[in-house]
Amino acid sequence: MTGNTIKFGTDGWRAVIADEFTFANVRICAQAVADYLHEAELAQKGVVIGFDTRFASDDFAKTSAEVLAGNGIRVYLSDSAVPTPVLSYSVAHLQAGGGIVITASHNPGSWNGFKYKSPDGASAPYETVARIEELIAQSQPRNIRKIRLSDAVMQGLVTISDFKSAYRRQIESLIDLEGIRRAGLKIAVDSMHGAGCGYFKMLLGKGSSCISEIKSSPNPAFPGMKQPEPIGINLADLSEHVKTIGASVGLSTDGDADRLGIMDENGNYVTQLQVYALLALYFLEIRGERGAIVKTITTTNMLNRLGELYDVPVFETSVGFKYVAPVMQRENAIIGGEESGGYGFRGHVPERDGLLAGLYFLDLMARTGKTPTQLLDTLYKKVGSHYYDRRDTHFAEEERMLVIQRMQESSPAELSGVAVLRKETEDGFRFVLVDGGWLLVRFSGTEPLLRVYAEGSSTQQVQSLLDCGMQLAGIKEI
Repeated sequence: MTGNTIKFGTDGWRAVIADEFTFANVRICAQAVADYLHEAELAQKGVVIGFDTRFASDDFAKTSAEVLAGNGIRVYLSDSAVPTPVLSYSVAHLQAGGGIVITASHNPGSWNGFKYKSPDGASAPYETVARIEELIAQSQPRNIRKIRLSDAVMQGLVTISDFKSAYRRQIESLIDLEGIRRAGLKIAVDSMHGAGCGYFKMLLGKGSSCISEIKSSPNPAFPGMKQPEPIGINLADLSEHVKTIGASVGLSTDGDADRLGIMDENGNYVTQLQVYALLALYFLEIRGERGAIVKTITTTNMLNRLGELYDVPVFETSVGFKYVAPVMQRENAIIGGEESGGYGFRGHVPERDGLLAGLYFLDLMARTGKTPTQLLDTLYKKVGSHYYDRRDTHFAEEERMLVIQRMQESSPAELSGVAVLRKETEDGFRFVLVDGGWLLVRFSGTEPLLRVYAEGSSTQQVQSLLDCGMQLAGIKEI
């Protein structure tokens, strides 16, 4: 891969280390960011750079810093691996012109990535990403300007920075941490060997609530899991740990800690859609806040029902937090989220934060005195029972156009015995059913995967809908 073919997906550019994700290509991306900052008259504000726990992430971050400094742009470079939400908050806190984080988030360990953050700490909007891609395509290795890191530090162009302290102060301003400490919760944490290792312990400290953490040391191989994504199939160890220690709840964050996964007190996975609905209920009912809710098309209809019950608007976007964040800002939304387990909150940066989401969930438990299963019962009494699942299937690139053609031509009158109300094609192919259920078929924006999503009134209906989606796409599970 060269600069001419580097493309940003739903959240940054990601590729396999040493194959496409190379120092040469990272320099091309960094130079494009430098050119963009100068063009947008943001260069004088500087840039914040952070990295996760993946192989050579710190070296890729230093390489990026050398290029930015070589372009006369001041750099605040993290002194250690940090969660993406910590980096995002640091951009806003330091009033920088933008941010770079070296991470492939939830992708397998052989991958790495390059994310760019706007001055407000959010995922860069489409227009910004498109311009950076144009600059990448125009880039030539001979035009890359860089300076050795040690020289840049001596000249004051690079400042090695601690981002944790300011982030902790921000969290303390948003949530009653002392109330969680006093709640007597037994909290199991799986940090998936990622950048979130140790953060819940750091933020909560000591109290009658206690934390027992597994996979708490960085490991770029992410052993024992397909990839560091906090979904049910990757959380068997957390489930066992919850049951072994008799935990009140299990929390898990992905490779860069911008996503959250939850296990109930019995070691059962609480789906991302259930978690999102519970967080929305927490803000509306427990905290008594009012404001818009923003959701992607892959997220639950329970939010629409909550919007009706509490008389707040619900806005729907395409998949990717870069679409969610602008609507959150425009509407001053109380919460925004997506099916992947990424949730953002009013009063914080308009970006996903798996750590803050986990703390809000703990606060919900602490304030109500209820277990996760009891909280779900409360939710379902308000909105009715909703179930969800997703299937991911690898595909050969030559099949992509065939799948698209099949889906374009598909107009079923019913799915799983339920009439189809309408077909939507804004982002993938979604079939909305008359009973409120839905089926969505779309390609991943970061990996060679076909994703099939479904929500329904029973687990059986969900699995039947997923079967229908696979049949419509014409791809067999591998």
